Amino acid sequence: MQSFVLLIWLALCAAQDARQRHIANGLTLGVGALALAWLLWSGTTWLGAEAQQGGWALLLALGFTLPGYSMRRLGGGDVKLMAALGLATDGMHVLGTFIGAGLASVFWLLLAPRVWLHMSQGLRTHLCYMAPGMSKKQPFAPFVLAGMLLTLAWLR
Repeated sequence: MQSFVLLIWLALCAAQDARQRHIANGLTLGVGALALAWLLWSGTTWLGAEAQQGGWALLLALGFTLPGYSMRRLGGGDVKLMAALGLATDGMHVLGTFIGAGLASVFWLLLAPRVWLHMSQGLRTHLCYMAPGMSKKQPFAPFVLAGMLLTLAWLR
């Protein structure tokens, strides 16, 4: 059940990022605050790992995303998204999600030029920032969602 709620949250972030190239602070900071409150209250992360694992996952998420943010390859929303994910999960989930997001983004860069032409006009309009050649800085949250799906399939 907790994984399902996490996936819904990531899907909302991914949809907003793909449509607007922006993730609302309410989605990132709000869930981060809830995950931190849960961590402090229960002593475990949302997915049941020890609190210490959530802290290490937060540091791992920041270690992965802050260099990309400083090089302007990731936005602030992406950093907050991964930090909230770290507080809600553990290091294995953050690592797997980040690796899966990287694989999904490479897969999209290779497939997008072929797939984009066959997508409906409405879908292309909604996902305009995912267009191939639109920018060198693709929205990151859709790939985080794909990475989390791959990680959950791998770890289960």
